[in-house]
Amino acid sequence: MSGGLHVRPARLDEKFALEALQMTASLMWESDRAALLAHPEAGDIPPEQFTGGFVYVAERDGLTVGFGVLLPRADGEAELDGLFVHPDHWGQGVGRALVAEAERRSRLLGSPWLNVLGNRNAEGFYVACAFVAFGVEQTQFGEGLRMRKPV
Repeated sequence: MSGGLHVRPARLDEKFALEALQMTASLMWESDRAALLAHPEAGDIPPEQFTGGFVYVAERDGLTVGFGVLLPRADGEAELDGLFVHPDHWGQGVGRALVAEAERRSRLLGSPWLNVLGNRNAEGFYVACAFVAFGVEQTQFGEGLRMRKPV
C-alpha cells in the first residue's frame, strides 16, 4: 500500500492500545463525548475477536494508526463492527485502506455485502467509500445509520 501503509492481523497484546486509539478517535466528536466518558466500557474489544482473527490494524512506519473489526453475521453477510483511525492520520487514506481490507475479508467469507452501522459523524466517509444508507438503528449513543455496499 502507498505511503508505507501496511494492514495486518491484530494481536491480543494490542487490545488496550487499540481501545485507547478508539477512545481518542471517538472523543473527537463532541456529540458523543459525554456518553463515551460516562460509558468507557463501550469501547471494549472482546478478546475472542482478536483470537478469532477478526481485528486488523493499519500501520505506517511501524506506528499503529488505525484498526478495523470485521465480523461474520448469522445471515451470511459481513459486518464492519469497528473502524477507527487516530485523528492525526485522518484524511491520509488509512480509513479507505481499512475498508478495502474489510471488503477483502468479506469476499473470503463469501459475503455478498459489507454492512456497517455508522455514526452520523462518519456518514460522509462511508458514502465516499461507496456505502449506501438503507435505514437507521438505535444504539447506546443515539441513532446510527445502517449502510452497506456490495463486495
